[in-house]
Amino acid sequence: MPEVEIGRGKSGRRAYAFDEIGIVPSRRTRDPEEVSVAWQIDAYRFEMPLVVAPMDSVVSPATAIAIGRLGGLAVLDLEGLWTRYENPEPLMAEIASLDDAQATRRLQEVYSEPIKEDLIGRRIEEVRSAGVTVAARLSPQRTVQFHKAVIDAGVDLFVIRGTTVSAEHVSGRAEPLNLKQFIYDLDVPVIVGGCSTYPAALHLMRTGAAGVLVGFGGGSGHTTRTVLGVAVPMATAVADVAAARRDYLDESGGRYVHVIADGGMTNSGDIAKAFACGSDAVMVGSPFARATEAPGRGFHWGSEAHHGEVPRGTRLEVGTIGSLEQILYGPSHVADGSMNLIGALRRAMATAGYTELKEFQRVQVVVAPTVS
Repeated sequence: MPEVEIGRGKSGRRAYAFDEIGIVPSRRTRDPEEVSVAWQIDAYRFEMPLVVAPMDSVVSPATAIAIGRLGGLAVLDLEGLWTRYENPEPLMAEIASLDDAQATRRLQEVYSEPIKEDLIGRRIEEVRSAGVTVAARLSPQRTVQFHKAVIDAGVDLFVIRGTTVSAEHVSGRAEPLNLKQFIYDLDVPVIVGGCSTYPAALHLMRTGAAGVLVGFGGGSGHTTRTVLGVAVPMATAVADVAAARRDYLDESGGRYVHVIADGGMTNSGDIAKAFACGSDAVMVGSPFARATEAPGRGFHWGSEAHHGEVPRGTRLEVGTIGSLEQILYGPSHVADGSMNLIGALRRAMATAGYTELKEFQRVQVVVAPTVS
C-alpha cells in the first residue's frame, strides 16, 4: 500500500477502520442455517468464534460459566476485583452508582487492593467445576509472578493481554518476560497480545503462541489514542496480522496461529468485517456489558480505566438490553446490530456465499466510508 505524505518530513500508510469498509455480497448466496460458525483452537472446540474480553464489567465466574454453556469462551481477568476481594459485588454496585467525575479516581482506589493468590485458584476452580473451558488473563507485568498459581489451578487457555505486547520487552529496571521461553515451558496453549502490525505479530507467532490478539483491547471504553496518541485502525491491523499468519504458516512448515481481533467492535456488522479481514475469532466486551447478567450493571470499563498513573480508559454507561442468550442468539428487537450477534454473522456469511469461517476470510471487501 503506497504511503501518503503527511508533511515534507513524514509519510504514512492510509489505514482503515471497520466502519470504513464493506463486505461485498456474492452472486451465489447460501441458507443461513447451513452456515457453520464453529471455531477450534488447539484441543478446544466452540460453537461460536466469539471470546468475551477479560473485563470486570462483563466477566465474573458466573458469566464465564454462562457463556461457556452457550457455546462460547469468556476470559476471567485475574487482575480484576474477583481476585482482589472475597465478595466484590458491593463494589460493583458502588462503581455503577458513581457519577462520571468520581469514577476514575474511585476505580483507582478500588483496584489498589492487592491481588490474592489463593483467590486466583478459587475463581478458576469455580469455573472449571461447571464443566466449561477455563480461560484466564494476566498482563505481561504480572505473568511471571502469578502464572504458577494459574497453571496449578487447571486453566485450559492462558491469555497474556496488555495494551501492546511485544515478544521482546527491553527494560533496564527489571528482568523482562521472555515470551518464547515462557510459552515453551508451559503445558497449556497461550493467547497473547495485543499487537497491530505485521512485524510485531510475526514475532509473537514465533514465541509458540496458539493465538495472537489484534488491537489495543478496551474497545469503546479505552482512550489510548487520546492519552498516548497510539492508534492503528482495526481493519488494516487485522489484515496485516492475517498476512503474518499466512507467512508464518509457510515459515514454520504448517503451524497455524489463530488471529483474534480484540476491541473496536460494538455491533454485529463490525464482527462480520473482522472475519472478512482475516480473523479466526473475535474478542469483544461492550456488547456483553449490556446483558442483564453482566456484573457491571449497565456500565462498562476495562483495566486501562484504573491504571494508577496514566489511566487510558473510562467507565461508560451502556445500559441493559437483554440476556446473554438474546445478545448471542436473539431474537433481536432492535435494528442496530447489538443483539443476535451470531445470527447476524451467519446471515452475513450466507449473503456473501460462504458456509465456513475459513472460507469467509477470502470474501471481497470494498472501501465504503459513507455506507451506513
